[in-house]
Amino acid sequence: MPSAPASGVDRRLFLSSLLGAAAAAAGLSGCAGSSAAASKSSADLSAPLADKVPPGTSLKIASYQDVQQLQARLAGFPKLPFTVSSWLNIGAGPDVINAFRAKSLDVSTNAGIPPIQAHYQGFDARIVAIGLTRKPNYLFATKPGSDIRTTADFKGKKLAFSQGQAQGVVLLRALKEAGLQYDDVKLVPLTSNQFLTALQSGQVDVAPLGNSQAPAYLKQYGSKGARTIPTDVVDLLNLLWAPASVLADRAKAAAVAAYIPQWAKGQVWQWEHPDVWNREFYVKTQNLTLAQAESITKLANKPLFPPSWDEAIRWEQETADLLADGGFVKKFDVRSLFDRRFESIAAKSVPAEYRR
Repeated sequence: MPSAPASGVDRRLFLSSLLGAAAAAAGLSGCAGSSAAASKSSADLSAPLADKVPPGTSLKIASYQDVQQLQARLAGFPKLPFTVSSWLNIGAGPDVINAFRAKSLDVSTNAGIPPIQAHYQGFDARIVAIGLTRKPNYLFATKPGSDIRTTADFKGKKLAFSQGQAQGVVLLRALKEAGLQYDDVKLVPLTSNQFLTALQSGQVDVAPLGNSQAPAYLKQYGSKGARTIPTDVVDLLNLLWAPASVLADRAKAAAVAAYIPQWAKGQVWQWEHPDVWNREFYVKTQNLTLAQAESITKLANKPLFPPSWDEAIRWEQETADLLADGGFVKKFDVRSLFDRRFESIAAKSVPAEYRR
């Protein structure tokens, strides 16, 4: 695995270790940030959205671990007014960006950081729906036998860091709250699917894990001295986004607009039916016990879809600035990431209690 950047090392080189072979094949290099942030799209996104989806329209939609499909099936949602040519089991930000580049994916759910990463890499994609997360979705897990008990103990330790994923910004915000500088720790560049192996092997001392991952990890390694460290750090945004080229296609943009209500309503249905979701998703597909499933559900966030994106834009700007301050990306105005033609759709599709 690539090592973390030492003090004074150009962090663009650190970025290049995370992009992977697919991004390299797309023509990126370790110096991508020198020009990517200035790239402009030729896509025209000024046209109003069509009222109806034209016949024959199709989308390729990400449904990581089949969550969106399962929500729709259990809730009994009506058929979408377009064809879903494929549901892709894909969720990690870097993988989504690569799939966007390859034109094998049209729309995906992610956190706030992947769109920033895509912009830095010179790929034009836009946010089309926003959900707000008020409670932490992640906590920090230690390797077995660790003496780390607080975020202040991160100093001098090896921390798993995924720059292009939600876990990355959660870590950076936790360091800031603990009063630690980037050079006070050793950031080890990994993708989130490598975190558990890195913890188990002792390659890193700490890694951020999702609330749904922690119970199984502690069940296996808690007796060996592994522990979790909760914080109040949240990753505010749960968003839906798509390549600008998709949104410039009037038919596909209409299909995206038609999908947003189901995306939002699926999360509301899941929140309102925790017992069913525990059995059908966590127990049957994730191989967790019912008790583990219930412990995860207790930490779940109530879905919130704001009528205005102003708060989301402020948060996204803070995130981009935090990354820029560390030398991971170039500074830019994040308003260019939001396609505000879609702003009110999610909020209008859910009851008022899920709008604030």
